[in-house]
Amino acid sequence: MKRIYLSPPDAGPLERELLLDAFDSNWIAPLGAHVDAFEREFAEAVGVPHAVALSSGTAALHLSLLALGIGRGDDVVTSTLTFAATANAITYVGARPAFIDVSPQTWTMDADLLDEELTERSRSGRKPAAVLAVDLYGQCCDYDSILAVCARHGVPVIEDAAEALGATYHGRHAGAFGECAAFSFNGNKIITTSGGGMLVSHSRRLVERARHLATQAREPACHYEHSEIGFNYRMSNLLAAVGRGQLRGLQAKIERRREIRRTYEQALRAYPGIGVLGDAGHCRSNAWLTCITVDPAGFGASREDIRLHLEMANIESRPVWKPMHLQPVFVGCSVRGGSTARQLFETGLCLPSGSGMSDGEQARVIAEFDSVPRRARPRRPERMARV
Repeated sequence: MKRIYLSPPDAGPLERELLLDAFDSNWIAPLGAHVDAFEREFAEAVGVPHAVALSSGTAALHLSLLALGIGRGDDVVTSTLTFAATANAITYVGARPAFIDVSPQTWTMDADLLDEELTERSRSGRKPAAVLAVDLYGQCCDYDSILAVCARHGVPVIEDAAEALGATYHGRHAGAFGECAAFSFNGNKIITTSGGGMLVSHSRRLVERARHLATQAREPACHYEHSEIGFNYRMSNLLAAVGRGQLRGLQAKIERRREIRRTYEQALRAYPGIGVLGDAGHCRSNAWLTCITVDPAGFGASREDIRLHLEMANIESRPVWKPMHLQPVFVGCSVRGGSTARQLFETGLCLPSGSGMSDGEQARVIAEFDSVPRRARPRRPERMARV
């Protein structure tokens, strides 16, 4: 049977039209009219005045840290439940990641644990250079709490909004919080430019600093003059043209993904032990990926049993991110908490959620839950009476 992918690109004739316009203009290399327009339109869409289009979301994270002057010997506190790019970017500038566990309700950074971490660090003179908050699976962090904690300790916030374009927190768009924010347009994101990213900020100075570094830190001279190390991080005009077309369809893509999640929620209620990550009270998620948790005792099979069964049916699914504090490359980094993220990794599964998925394809995914080999659910032991 035809393979059902987790989150494939969803593009149409408008993207093709704009791409050909860029091609016909002969602005093939980085920069051009579509890059300028994409930056303006994207900034307007997220309610932030300044934006710079880049080659990836990872580049946006890297330049966010550099623009804030973070470097060797600094510590940056971030969520342990995230994609590796978040922590990798911290190491690019020579800083050390310090990991915080997540809330079991939202899967985003636990603000109480963050407060404990910053309080302890302030007392011992180890204040971090920044907090890098991660908006996970389309869900915004609890920014009222996180920003209040960071303001109290005098620590700036960077927002990793790579997965959350179009999500809102108390009516404000993801990316509008902190000193700057990073977005990703990777092929599996809610909008894609095949590869690409965007750095946004309320500060023109930070964005212009990032723009300068992204163009090999070339100085304004008729020859190539460089007084510091830069990077080749700018987005091409061709990809920006695709991004402009994708951005115009953003709201429709969000509504379709939220509809897909609602359908999963309604259908999977019939199965004991299956839970679906929904909106937190403070957030309207973009439902980038529908994520479920699996209680093996209740369902009779594990997360991995379901994943392998779906794979046999030619359906792609994926475990929730493996926490950074469990990754071999980050052994030795500090972590506060971690048990919640570990449990979510062990029990969490991402289901096909692409906005181009048909009703029939989703019905096929759901139907496979009936045929997952399930063990007889063990009887719960009788609770011993207290003496």
